[in-house]
Amino acid sequence: MTDHTVDLDKHRGMAAQKATDLRRALAEVEANVRELREREADLENRMMTVPAMSWPEAAVKARHLLNLYAASLPTEDTRHRALVAALFDDFARLNGDG
Repeated sequence: MTDHTVDLDKHRGMAAQKATDLRRALAEVEANVRELREREADLENRMMTVPAMSWPEAAVKARHLLNLYAASLPTEDTRHRALVAALFDDFARLNGDG
């Protein structure tokens, strides 16, 4: 028995190595997506249960909801996309950001 490890990837063909790399990358992305969804659900639960104490806090909740809405819009729905963008501009202007 030896004390050094063997890199099994080096003993396989290039196609098998690339396939393994793709599977590993996909598994990492899927894990990140699951974590992101869990964090988003936690954030949304906090947004639902903790009342806003100011207009800027309420605007944060509205921005999140509008982003979800805008993401669901078809690409060709330019009118509603422009309306959402105009509202974001209003938020920034009224908040002193722009």
